[in-house]
Amino acid sequence: MIRDKFNGFNKDIFSFFSELEKNNNLDWFNKNRERYQKNIVQPTKDFITSLAPFINRLNASIRTEPKFNETIMRINKDLRFAKGAPYRNYWLIHFGRFKMDSEFFLYFDSTNSDMGLFINKSKGENLFFKDNFVKYKQEIKKIFQTKSLNDKYSLYSLDEKEPKEIKKKFNAEKDFNLIENLKMFLLQKSIPKKIISSDKIILEMIKMITELYPIYCFCISPNPLKEIEKFENEYGEIVD
Repeated sequence: MIRDKFNGFNKDIFSFFSELEKNNNLDWFNKNRERYQKNIVQPTKDFITSLAPFINRLNASIRTEPKFNETIMRINKDLRFAKGAPYRNYWLIHFGRFKMDSEFFLYFDSTNSDMGLFINKSKGENLFFKDNFVKYKQEIKKIFQTKSLNDKYSLYSLDEKEPKEIKKKFNAEKDFNLIENLKMFLLQKSIPKKIISSDKIILEMIKMITELYPIYCFCISPNPLKEIEKFENEYGEIVD
């Protein structure tokens, strides 16, 4: 299931982004470019390569090539559209089918690391959560209950420029109305640094994807219950 053993991200990833926050300019970045490639980019590509066999088995339509603009967000901003500092002071690894798709993610900044599921609830081609949210409210709530997802993930809105925490411990039974008017949101949880820098990060990512995959099915299919049944029959026992 996992091609190569991944021993964890370099501990320098948090120091790098802490320093970048204070020195977000071309000169500093050029001086630290080799460090960036060695301690940030290469471990990220190794992580994606190691995780790819699991994701490909789960859903072959999810992109798993370790490439920028596919599974890795570029650190440099497009200054045609964004003014100010030239670099993003965070790092995003993401697994979806296409740009702006609902997707699984692993996120780093100078102090934290989070993983979870980004859900695009807007209207669009091959985006199904908006309609499924209305049609399958009770089924979604039931999955949160039966899969023990309630109170496990935080709910963040992405409708503004910066992520905004809506609920620290999202409970679908109590808080379902909170996502009624959201177009884009995150279900995420924090990951301890000691996990990030160890081989346990692969297993943590697999567990997260596995437990949130039934929710993901409402994002990717007009027939989510059929997708969930297929997942439970074929892949539901990948992780104990």
